[in-house]
Amino acid sequence: MPAIVLLGAQWGDEGKGKATDLLGNRVSYVVRYQGGNNAGHTVVIPTKNGPEKFALHLLPSGILTPEVVPVIGNGVVIDPGVLLNEIKGLNERGINTSKLKISADAHIITSYHVMLDKTIERFLGKSKIGTTGRGIGPAYGDKVSRVGIRVQDLYDESILRKKVEGSLVSKNQTLVKVYNRRAVDVDVIVEELLSYAKELKPYVANTSLLLHEALERGENVLLEGGQGTLLDVDHGTYPFVTSSNPTAGGAATGSGIGPTKITRVIGILKAYTTRVGEGPFPTEL
Repeated sequence: MPAIVLLGAQWGDEGKGKATDLLGNRVSYVVRYQGGNNAGHTVVIPTKNGPEKFALHLLPSGILTPEVVPVIGNGVVIDPGVLLNEIKGLNERGINTSKLKISADAHIITSYHVMLDKTIERFLGKSKIGTTGRGIGPAYGDKVSRVGIRVQDLYDESILRKKVEGSLVSKNQTLVKVYNRRAVDVDVIVEELLSYAKELKPYVANTSLLLHEALERGENVLLEGGQGTLLDVDHGTYPFVTSSNPTAGGAATGSGIGPTKITRVIGILKAYTTRVGEGPFPTEL
């Protein structure tokens, strides 16, 4: 009944998606446990018309294996619009996404997170961190500050509105008084988030319980990390890191699986190292 962690051992882009796909026929579940749509896993699969390339950002690489249940764990931050577009894109190419499970406890990336991310990065100028501008950092910041919005909040409008109002009190002050931007309208955000609820609902589940029960039945679970070890917020080249823990320890908290259930950790390396974005790169030619 093993849970296996597969992660990048460098700065990302090591080929984790391909490795996950190769292991797909040996596991029952593939779980994304951290990060957001700043991850990019490219998988090439054979078809009748030749090899097809799939670029996945939020969906686990296991989505391309029909027998696998793909899971987006509680440690992931989700941009609902991006996720639904990714699902739609796969469906249009004949990929069945009906088995997908999304943690009700996963946090939501809103449009104001994206706005803040881009605004702050521009304001930093030459001191910029090198974020992808997709709202990942601000969403994790809200999670830690306990003002985050979770997937389950989409299904109770009164709770959702209170959380958006609470989150925007300080953010609007910052946007208007520090960055000279317009304040974000609470009603617009609430309406936008509620528009995703119906489409997402079939996928929402208690994924921690789902995975625990699968392991108890003796099924294999593959935990797929985004980014890489050297981008870990605690153990990477800080401050030029991501906002989550791609390392093996993050797999337990980001999926709800107890650490004693993890029996193996597989690190993926490239023969030569590359790095995207800002930050130190000691072996750069």
